[in-house]
Amino acid sequence: MIQLTERAVDKVREILDQQDPKPQGLRIAVVGGGCSGFSYSMAFENSPSMLDKSYDYEGLKVFVDQASLLYLEGAEVDYVETLEGAGFKFSNPNVKSTCGCGSSFSA
Repeated sequence: MIQLTERAVDKVREILDQQDPKPQGLRIAVVGGGCSGFSYSMAFENSPSMLDKSYDYEGLKVFVDQASLLYLEGAEVDYVETLEGAGFKFSNPNVKSTCGCGSSFSA
């Protein structure tokens, strides 16, 4: 199971409320790419596919495909604000290493 912190849920809702038309939920996925092999993807979706795992976080729907779920099991998504900027941060126990810039990982 993937977890979203309260800060992450609040930020996704804030962004979702600005969309027109309003999507049904958020897709979180692991995609091939980056110097370490994999990276995270987050995008709004109108509906899940039949094979997606769907989660509900206080009314916020999150969709994860079966292949991504293998890499995201036990992961936590937070929203952080630092002096360097703000964004979503993944804490994932399945990650073996990350690239120097931190935008991709190997599992």
